[in-house]
Amino acid sequence: MVSMATDPRTARERMTAGESYRTAGTELIEDYCAADELIIEYNATSARQRAERHDILERLLAEVGDDVSIRPPLRVDYGYNIRVGSRTFVNFGLVALDVTPITIGDDVQIGPNVQLLTPTHPLDPMERREGWEAGAPITIGDNVWLGGGVIVCPGVSIGANSVIGAGSVVTRDVPANSVAVGNPARVIKTV
Repeated sequence: MVSMATDPRTARERMTAGESYRTAGTELIEDYCAADELIIEYNATSARQRAERHDILERLLAEVGDDVSIRPPLRVDYGYNIRVGSRTFVNFGLVALDVTPITIGDDVQIGPNVQLLTPTHPLDPMERREGWEAGAPITIGDNVWLGGGVIVCPGVSIGANSVIGAGSVVTRDVPANSVAVGNPARVIKTV
């Protein structure tokens, strides 16, 4: 593990690259607070405030396509590592922990209470106690449907046109045009 004292990169640069970093005493505290303020503002909007919601998402996220609908409540760590493609619909309760990039394609449908989790933590208890963590990116391809309560784990890619059944825990990549269900999710058919 590289010491933060000898690594010239910022904690944000190390975090986004998926390398070990610590949040304490870094710019990441301010980044998290800024995102939290936007999330509070977003979650206080009503369905009639579509333009205001889109404006907040554009300030919060790295990229927001056209005709995106994300129903509050929404939770993110930082926001600036999340890209959402056009015509994507996200139902209530998305948790997107974006210590590394989360890329959501075009025409994606995400059910309620889905979790996209990029952070990883060391197995070594002393490293965890010292606050070290890392992450691995998540990619959701175009025209994917994630059923309600799906959990997508760090480092997973879900190929285009795939369907992930409600309540599934996706621990490894799912190829395009697949239906996967269960815990851990397994491909049960091709579409």
